[in-house]
Amino acid sequence: MKHAFVFPGQGSQFPGMGKELYDSNTDAKKIFETADEVLGFSISEIMFNGTAEELKQTKVTQPAIFIHSVAAFKALATSRPDMVAGHSLGEFSALVANGCLSFTDALRLVSIRANAMQKACEMNPSSMAAVLGLEDEKVEKICSGINHEIVVAANYNCPGQIVISGTVKGIEEACVLLKEAGAKRALVLPVGGAFHSPLMEPAKQELSDAIEATEFKNPFCPVYQNVVAVAVTEPLEIKVNLNAQLTGPVKWTQTIQQMIEDGADHFTECGPGKVLQGLIGKIDKMVKTDGLD
Repeated sequence: MKHAFVFPGQGSQFPGMGKELYDSNTDAKKIFETADEVLGFSISEIMFNGTAEELKQTKVTQPAIFIHSVAAFKALATSRPDMVAGHSLGEFSALVANGCLSFTDALRLVSIRANAMQKACEMNPSSMAAVLGLEDEKVEKICSGINHEIVVAANYNCPGQIVISGTVKGIEEACVLLKEAGAKRALVLPVGGAFHSPLMEPAKQELSDAIEATEFKNPFCPVYQNVVAVAVTEPLEIKVNLNAQLTGPVKWTQTIQQMIEDGADHFTECGPGKVLQGLIGKIDKMVKTDGLD
């Protein structure tokens, strides 16, 4: 059977993140020191000693989670992964773990992505909402029925849990309709914009140019990418899917199901928190999950 490594996305940051890794692991310590040099400011200082508010800054949040995730991988991986996947932002961490991207190149891309997404959020006021207890097809149908606004299914997190993304008015209207259709909850999330929706289109060109200018090597194991939910090993295909992810959905449920079908029976989460371990447990209770203690 196969050992898969998975990497979390935005929202899993917390004050003090990475300090224990920095103090206890030489390889992890190098990751933090390199990150400070590449970004041109001490992100490690903000991660270790900053407030929750400081960690919410766009230029900090995404790189911080990425840095923590790669450092955790260095500390946890005693052998090469058989396969990797990342939730949204986590896909960049996965591509470092399978040898496709260097740490410094991936960090630069994450920083460009974060700032491009922030600009897109400021151009179009938008939002996201978590929907619990409704079938995927019902959520999709209701979203597609709101013709005058943009609303799409953005994150397929686990059976019965979808995040929708779109304009502020569209999300508000969708939440009402979803509750009427039987959703246990339809809760607007405290996020700055409509990630994984067409409203992120303005960020796409900037990220595309940066991805195109970056060397992607042949990975030693497949990455299961968000927008296709299947194993990918071809660098050009990885580039296309990575950029498409900005406006496309995170098919996490489908990704984990496919990894299990392809032989994964052990998933190790590398990064802050245990969100992915919880989601994987809801997708399939029979597989082993672990991560940082």
